[in-house]
Amino acid sequence: MNELMRRLLFLPPQASGFARDFDYLHYAVITVSMLGVLAVALALLWFSFKYRRRTQTTDPARPRPEPLTHAQEFGTAFGLLALFVGFWCFGVRQYAVMQRVPPGGLLVYVTAKQWMWSFDYANGNRTNETLYVPTGRTVELAMTSRDVIHSFYVPAFRIKKDVIPGRTTSVWFSAVRPGVYPIFCAEYCGLDHSVMRGRVVALTPNEFAERFERTPRAPGGATHPLAEAELGGNGELTSLAARGERVAAARGCLRCHTLDGTPHLGPSWARLYGHEVPLESGAPVVADAAYLTESMMEPLAKVHRGFSPIMPTYRGILQPAETAALVELIRSLADAPIQPTAPLVSADAPAVTLPTALDGGIAP
Repeated sequence: MNELMRRLLFLPPQASGFARDFDYLHYAVITVSMLGVLAVALALLWFSFKYRRRTQTTDPARPRPEPLTHAQEFGTAFGLLALFVGFWCFGVRQYAVMQRVPPGGLLVYVTAKQWMWSFDYANGNRTNETLYVPTGRTVELAMTSRDVIHSFYVPAFRIKKDVIPGRTTSVWFSAVRPGVYPIFCAEYCGLDHSVMRGRVVALTPNEFAERFERTPRAPGGATHPLAEAELGGNGELTSLAARGERVAAARGCLRCHTLDGTPHLGPSWARLYGHEVPLESGAPVVADAAYLTESMMEPLAKVHRGFSPIMPTYRGILQPAETAALVELIRSLADAPIQPTAPLVSADAPAVTLPTALDGGIAP
């Protein structure tokens, strides 16, 4: 029945773990809607025939429809409300599933620009247009844009997420079978919006391990001066975290942040990713890719409690590839050992005046 309904509605293959559940809700909404329209149409035809006007004069013996009782009206309204609430509950549950990323997955950094997709892996590999993923494993995409708003859309996976410049948005999926699945941009982004396409190549775990190690770098290379950080001294690819450490040193991030848990002018990056961060506003926030990117671009939006708000914005200064490298560096330190005797920074510590980012000062 599932395959029959999918073909009748011209839906793409169900290639992700939650695609079938999404389609079941789609089937239910479409079926109920079509049955409701059919019932209304049949009732209209029946009433039109039964109570049609036969003469110009009113026949007192002619039967007239009885009005609905209060119980019938209440029952109809309650039924429609229950149907709406039922659909809403299933939709909310599916939305919650998409928002909770299972641990232990593969994290890929996605950069959108007019008019192409770039994918950076933690081991240093980079591809354009083609995203290689293993089947049966969670894949999380941390996405940002270099220019305008785009939207990452894979119909076979039933995922669609806006990609916004200066921010990081996340989406995840788990491919259930090997294959090639098209990627589209679902947000109009300029003259060649229609050709901004890519593909997801889902491989078996063994094939992915083999292909992943020999995935070529993006042709043409980067034009930013820090692009050489992608290669080690022997010309081999280095990990994205290693590139992030070089970016942190070049941008001056390590003047205020430490990698071993020692407090400094800014929070240490050790054991930061994935942990709760206390904020001056009160409610804590989890330090994920979205929060870290926001802290780089809008540092005053969510100030870490106990630290002075001295960090300038890096919007327009950090390239998306640099941002991804810094996030991966911080993620690699999620379980790093910290200095047990390191003193805590006092919330009453005086603010320190530092050079701005444009002058080569502090970094996120």
